[in-house]
Amino acid sequence: MRSMSPELRRHPSPLGRCPEPSEPSEPAEPAEPPQRHSRGQAEAPPEPLGRRVFRLPPDDREVLWLYLLTRAGLWVTAYCARWLFPADPDTHRSSSVLAPFQHWDWHHYLHIARDGYFPDGSGPWLSNWDNREAFFPGFPLLLRAVHVVVPDWTAAGLLISFVAGGVAVVALARIARLHLPGADTGRRTVLFFLLSPCAVFLALGYTEALFLALALPAWLATQRHDWPLAAALTALATSVRISGLFLAAAVAVHFLLGSHRHWRALPWLALPALPAALYAWYLHAHTGDWLAWKHAQERGWYRDVHAPWGTWSHSWTGAFGQTQSTGYAFMFQAELLALLVGLLLFALLLKQRRWPEATYVGLTLWALGTSYWYMSIPRATLLWWPLWIALATWSLRRTRVKTVYLCLVTPLSTVFALTFLTGRWAG
Repeated sequence: MRSMSPELRRHPSPLGRCPEPSEPSEPAEPAEPPQRHSRGQAEAPPEPLGRRVFRLPPDDREVLWLYLLTRAGLWVTAYCARWLFPADPDTHRSSSVLAPFQHWDWHHYLHIARDGYFPDGSGPWLSNWDNREAFFPGFPLLLRAVHVVVPDWTAAGLLISFVAGGVAVVALARIARLHLPGADTGRRTVLFFLLSPCAVFLALGYTEALFLALALPAWLATQRHDWPLAAALTALATSVRISGLFLAAAVAVHFLLGSHRHWRALPWLALPALPAALYAWYLHAHTGDWLAWKHAQERGWYRDVHAPWGTWSHSWTGAFGQTQSTGYAFMFQAELLALLVGLLLFALLLKQRRWPEATYVGLTLWALGTSYWYMSIPRATLLWWPLWIALATWSLRRTRVKTVYLCLVTPLSTVFALTFLTGRWAG
């Protein structure tokens, strides 16, 4: 008689192993008897739906634990800053616990959420206008909605960023694991991201955390070829920041170059342009200017179009020409360094033929690198998820990269955090 090979015994057919007709079948292992319940004994209740929906894999829970630890570190920094660096050095009372978070662009979002874009007929025709139409309406609308439940405006803004940041880091870790499978890949990517120099902006009432909470899941949906979901999330991201249009371009490139194209999904790719078009229509209805957003950027932040070499020259003068106070000069130096990092990242993505990510980063560099001078490029690095994945991948290949990064970047992160939390310009 011919016996069955060990390979077949170890790897049975998916349909089950059938014995040969000429030999008796091997006795199967006894099956567990069905659970019987005596009369009056209730069956075990099913697991609650909420627990099934919100259960996260261990890797995601580890990432969220890291997120909470870094948030606690920033809150400790904010607490110390209001005691050690008060606006009045001779004061005997510290500012409120939320005061360190109430600086710069936060006031624009607060005024929009509380008063609207054009309260009492005011607008850009006034000499003291604050150019608030330069900010897209997504975050202020959500802030107004959360304020219904959270009475304090600052607390409402911090809550939005806190929840959105948690969503963002989980999505970032999942994208990293798609790029390079492994439990440590996602955790290390998130660590580099959360300790980056401008990570303080993720904890503020700013748009970075909310944008990433929409953009990164949109990119995950793109990787899974779920085009309607990717387009809907990208449209929501566009309502928060103009960067959503750059993300939409990357999604379109991924669609056109991919092998899983479904041409019936092509109209979905136009959806992200809808929020920008509606906002332009709204501004035109109130100002008569279809380019009111762009003109507000020019008036308030000198974001008119210049040749790239002219932008570099103006920024270099601001950094080293002794035309600015030392605080602003330092931030111009940070702008120059962030631009160089972006160019290196763009070149790396081109070399690796990652065309969609290169499109996203390239458009961001073009938008920020052609104004009068560089502004907010360090903050924009938070939105470059390929940067943090590339650093994590590099550190897994060269063990010293992680140590060097943490030793050099952590002090910069503390400096940027203290700069913002004490009311100084932080880009």
